[in-house]
Amino acid sequence: MRRQVRLQQLGGAQATILHRPHANVQALTRQLQAIGLTVEHAWPELGARALAADFIFFDADMGYDAQFPWAAGEAPMPMIALIGSEAPGRVEWSLQIGAHAQLLKPITGSGVYSAVLIARDAFDRQRALGAEIADLRRRLDERQTVVRAVMLLASLGKTEAEAYAQLRKMAMAWSISFEDAALRVVARNREGGSDDQRGRG
Repeated sequence: MRRQVRLQQLGGAQATILHRPHANVQALTRQLQAIGLTVEHAWPELGARALAADFIFFDADMGYDAQFPWAAGEAPMPMIALIGSEAPGRVEWSLQIGAHAQLLKPITGSGVYSAVLIARDAFDRQRALGAEIADLRRRLDERQTVVRAVMLLASLGKTEAEAYAQLRKMAMAWSISFEDAALRVVARNREGGSDDQRGRG
């Protein structure tokens, strides 16, 4: 199924350009302002104000890890690499640091708008995928906790079906979710058990 890409309005968005003073920076600034972004400049490191930026443009030719106040690949906004040298090592570094799109230097009158939209879309996809993976991991952990809780209850002389039913009754009695009830049973077992866990049901 094809995902529909929604082009966003860029007016008022904030861009920070992490690049030494250069004609490329001037050209990029003009293009970004033309499409409605406000622009700030930084070099050699990003200041605290950059954390509020909507986009970061960074020099892939002279950049280094310590320029960024976050771990590689964990930028809180889309990042666009400004690449003059396509040396494999520099391209690889820009990908490791978290580039979502790129612009080739020298900066001209074309490509900036597309790079911004592509970076925004790639960033949104990355965050959505990360949230989905975290949710799947959480659900898997919960499922494993339920299995452990049922096994603990079954070890007290019940069938698995009876233990499952008891766990459901516990959740209702405690007014919590089924998964939270399982977590409580497992935690209480680690603490040495309780009358409720050995329960009735």
